[in-house]
Amino acid sequence: MKTKTLKKNKVNIVTLGCSKNVVDSEVIYTQLKGNGMNVSHESKKDDSNIVIVNTCGFIDNAKQESIDTILRYVDAKEAGVIDKLYVTGCLSHRYKDDLEKEIPTVDAFFGTNELPRLLKTLKADYKHELIGERLLTTPAHYAYLKIAEGCDRPCSFCAIPLMRGGHISRPIDELVTEAKSLVKRGTKELILIAQDLTYYGLDIYKKRNLSELLDRLSDIEGMDWIRLQYAYPAGFPMDVLDVMAAKPNICNYLDMPLQSGSTEVLKKMRRGITREKTEDLINAIRDKVPNIALRTTLISGHPGETEEDFEETYQFVEKMRFDRLGVFTYSHEENTHSHTFEDDIPEDVKQERADEIMALQQEISLELNQAKIGNTYKVLFDRKEGGYFIGRTEFDSPEVDNEVLIPASQYVRLGDFADVKITSAEEFDLYGELAK
Repeated sequence: MKTKTLKKNKVNIVTLGCSKNVVDSEVIYTQLKGNGMNVSHESKKDDSNIVIVNTCGFIDNAKQESIDTILRYVDAKEAGVIDKLYVTGCLSHRYKDDLEKEIPTVDAFFGTNELPRLLKTLKADYKHELIGERLLTTPAHYAYLKIAEGCDRPCSFCAIPLMRGGHISRPIDELVTEAKSLVKRGTKELILIAQDLTYYGLDIYKKRNLSELLDRLSDIEGMDWIRLQYAYPAGFPMDVLDVMAAKPNICNYLDMPLQSGSTEVLKKMRRGITREKTEDLINAIRDKVPNIALRTTLISGHPGETEEDFEETYQFVEKMRFDRLGVFTYSHEENTHSHTFEDDIPEDVKQERADEIMALQQEISLELNQAKIGNTYKVLFDRKEGGYFIGRTEFDSPEVDNEVLIPASQYVRLGDFADVKITSAEEFDLYGELAK
């Protein structure tokens, strides 16, 4: 057994999954720091005696990654490298009883809404004065702002409501206060996230109120970019586009997961929209904000998806020419409506269909990127790597979208903006030089 030379009561938080989990980990991090505890996030050192794993339970691959991570720290605990192991987040919320039986070495499992209990277990107080305050785990120049928790949508394939509960909006004043605090600490880009941004306000203001929130946030001095992620297409509030068009610091970017281009599949998915209405919505969005970048995600192999349905989705992608696109293969999630159907599409067929869509998107992305050659864009630089400074335009979100690379010999400060002239393009990257 390894001899312990660890400093007691140092906590390492390990985050898996989406940006909503990142925010949750930042809240835990802030609360523990506020209690005077020694805390790190994603530490590469073996110098923490307590580990908190914030899990994802979205689809099979994410669940497996979460289980593998938990088991890695179980081994560390049994080897005497750590003393305590706690697990929180979506997987823990959804499968708590099973996990307690299967992995008894874990000291405690917590649900997504059990932060006070987690803190109490760590002998820390839940400090209400820290609500809205966050120590970031992202680079200081960008931050995620979670404007709502949970989801009220009835999508047949999705287990998020089982793990996150129903939709709960945060008040506008609270969000503005948090955003101002972030800007004071150097945040230049605010990325608005929720399971569905477009539902914002219906519960507390009795109307869709995303446009008013955007209006208030965009007036904050020093707020350079505001970006929207996860907008549901059915019932999309078109007044959001008026604010986007009027406010230069709201990025011309929208992440709108559409899931399928087949009306029949959309009906099975309970999405509340048809292909025709989806196309009308996309065209209306592009009319209102002509240079907007649209990102979407699709699911291949939902139960009952025929070759004709897939071909319809393929043609839909070909016609709409999305700026950014990703594809998930269908994951058969228990206790969802889709789980009542037979998972009748073989895994290799799901993957083949996903690959075909991504091959098409690769062609579209290359054409769209090549059209940018010779143009100059405002770029926010995130990091330096492999002889390049690497950043993003307003049309790209961190980690999931295109990047702009300039030679490291052309010095820029990380976290700053610079104008870049594009000189060449690949499918998912742009290369350029600082504009004269």
